[in-house]
This record gives sequence, C-alpha cells and structure tokens, in this order.
Amino acid sequence: MAADRRIVIENCAIATVDGHDTEYACGHLVLAGNRIESLGAGSAPEGLENVVRRIDASGHLVTPGLINTHHHFYQWITRGLATDHNLFNWLVTLYPTWARIDEPMVRAAAQGSLAMMARGGVTTAMDHHYVFPQGSGDLSGAIIGAARDMGVRFTLARGSMDRSEKDGGLPPDFAVETLDGALAATEETVRQHHDASFDAMTQVAVAPCSPFSVSTELLRDGAQLARRLGVRLHTHGSETVEEEKFCHELFGMGPTDYFESTGWLGEDVWMAHCVHMNDSDIAAFARSRTGVAHCPSSNARLAAGIARVPDMLAAGVPVGLGVDGTASNESGELHTELRNALLINRLGAHREAALNARQALRLGTYGGAQVLGRAAETGSLEPGKLADLVLWKLDTLAHASIADPVTALVFGAAAPVTASFVDGRQIVEDGRLLTADEDAIARATRDEAQRLARIAAQA
Repeated sequence: MAADRRIVIENCAIATVDGHDTEYACGHLVLAGNRIESLGAGSAPEGLENVVRRIDASGHLVTPGLINTHHHFYQWITRGLATDHNLFNWLVTLYPTWARIDEPMVRAAAQGSLAMMARGGVTTAMDHHYVFPQGSGDLSGAIIGAARDMGVRFTLARGSMDRSEKDGGLPPDFAVETLDGALAATEETVRQHHDASFDAMTQVAVAPCSPFSVSTELLRDGAQLARRLGVRLHTHGSETVEEEKFCHELFGMGPTDYFESTGWLGEDVWMAHCVHMNDSDIAAFARSRTGVAHCPSSNARLAAGIARVPDMLAAGVPVGLGVDGTASNESGELHTELRNALLINRLGAHREAALNARQALRLGTYGGAQVLGRAAETGSLEPGKLADLVLWKLDTLAHASIADPVTALVFGAAAPVTASFVDGRQIVEDGRLLTADEDAIARATRDEAQRLARIAAQA
C-alpha cells in the first residue's frame, strides 16, 4: 500500500507491548503504508486524508503480530511419529526419514507450517533448516519462496550438520555436509537472500544445528562467517541432560562454556530451548545479551524439562517464543504457546509467580523481536514501527465473560483472528488466509508426507 494511503482501526482494546506496557481499553490505530502512523485512546483524529479503509474493531484486542523464533518447517510432513521418545531417541528414529526429503516436500511442508502460524496471528516467522541431502534441490529457495508467497516477514536460519554417526554424532552419514560445503552454501544463501533494510521481508542467519551434530570447526568458522557478513547466529543449546553429558564427555565442559569457547555468545546470537541452564550459564547469557527461543510445548513433548524463563528474564536475558518443529509440537501454532509458556513455567520453582499474562504476551511479541534483532522495527505497536499487527476477536462465547482482554487472550482458548496485517497488508480475514489456498496446502502436505513415508520404508 502506498505510503500516503491510510487504514484506520477503531473501537478496539489495544495492548501496545511498548516499554511502558501502554494499553487502551478503547482506542484506535492509523496505518500509513507499511508503518504505524499513530495510535491512542478514543477515536482516530478527524480530517485524515487518503483513508482507504475503516475497520470497526469493536469486541477485539489489537496486539503486535506474534513472532516465532524457532521452527523446523520440513517436519510438517513427519508429524505424529515417535510420540513417546526423548530427544536423542526421537532424533535417531527420525533422521533416516528426514534425510530423504527433497525440494517438493520441503516446499509443501513450509507452506503447511507457515499457513498454520499465519492464520493464528504470526506475522514474523523463522525456520531453522539444517537437513540438505545431496541432490535434493534448492531447499533454501523453496522455503523463502513459500514465506514470500504467504506474505509473512521471515528469517531463514540456514542450518548445517557435518558430524555424522561415523564421527560420534546422531545424523546418518549421508545426511550431512562437509565443513567447506556447509560454509560455502551458507554464505551463498546470505548473499542471495538477506535484506538488511528496516522493512526487510527476508533475512538470513547462520545456524549450525547443535553441539552433537556439528564439528567445533563448523561452529567456530560459522560464527566468524556470520560476523563477517553482518548477520545473526542461531543454534540449539542446553536442551537436554543428555546434551549436557555429551558436551562434558566430548569437550570437557558444559554447553554454555563450549559455546563461549567457539565464539557463540553475544548479542547477535540466539539459541533454542536452553532448558538445562545453571546460574552461571544464565549470567553468561545475560552478560553477553545472548537470546533464547523458549519452546514450551516441544520441551514437554520430548520430556526435556522446564526452562528457567523467569530467572532468565530477571537476569536480563532476551527471551522469545518458538513453535519448534512440528514433529515435536504437532499443532504448529504459536498463539497456544503464550498459554503453555505461562502454565508450564508455573510448574517450576517460582510457581504462581513465574509468569503473568502480560509477560507471556511480551515473550511472543517484543521478546521475539529482540531475539531476531528486529526490536527497532516490530514487536510492539508504536508510531514509526512496521504495521505488523493482529485483531483478536474476544466477544464470542469463548472469551466474552473475561473482563481483561490480555487475560482472555493468554489464559483463554485460542482466540479467533479476525484480521492480521504484515507490512500494512492484510493476510488473514476471519481466520482464513487471504494469500494461499489452505485446502490445496493440506492436500499437498498429505501427499508429500505419504511420498516421504514410502521412500523411507523402501530405504
């Protein structure tokens, strides 16, 4: 939409998630092009020019769009498998199947993952893709293309693995890249697709998979590559007690110390899970401003444990929310993670004081923007920021009797999305995608899942 064209949204509750947690019981927003021009209490100012649309948002809460900070899109076509396994056994069971993915499978899986998130209020997504079988096609291009077509803001964390079974890792030997091959392919992906501009729709991060699937050289050289190219770094860290044991046996130190020794702590780094962190680990993350992608449903699904999110937040660690791959979180929805983050953390040491509704909403919005390095552009509703926002319908049976709209959104059932805007463009209306055919995506993902299952069975 042209910068001088305006959309006015009125008569809604607003949770800005700004630095003061400003909220309006009944307010308005004015979008101009792809930016938030103004917002505040009451009706929009009179005399606005070039208003192309007015939305009466009575009965709605408007929030920043949700931001997903950790995912593996390709797993959409392996949902429902290995449902009673811990992480390591789950990986051993599924790697032989994942190692046979190809470009059509990855494209369909990306469409399914993105569609499920977008229709549930996600406006910025990310994918950590690290499985690149030889001859499988342009997997990064397929993922980026799917996000572009869906209309969501997107970060591709270009992953890699070079430690296979023969080197003491978990992936099959045919499922990994060489050190030089992984670095060269990652650099090419950054140069081809990364956009560093304020309103970028596509960015790329350097993302070796995990301590137990990559060599020390790939971690160290990957960090140097990312900083030379000026992009962010992402990996898995401290997810399970088995990983802790693995790092001590192989490297003589715990995961956080190992990451620090390879250059993997810093304000340009975020790690997924971080479940098993002691006080020293949390202090190191806080000191270095290393971010965390908290994935409560996946951590529960794989019996990994309860991350110390309240302690991380108290120490000043940036924390966002992640769906994680849908082979470990079959619903694939981020808005349910607001509720799950709050409830699961209350099972930990802090009990009912662990998180409240507004802290959970902040994790899923501004916290995610911090983790992805985009807090100046998105994650809160403020004049000048990008027009990425969601209208949640809260006047139906599911929520109408809950007086506080933020409590209704976080504690209640998954709220319907009446409208979702990304870059000032509406991509969801009344819970349905405007940018893709959901039924066609469902058929494609089913067909590709069945095709992958047949190939894996024959192998």
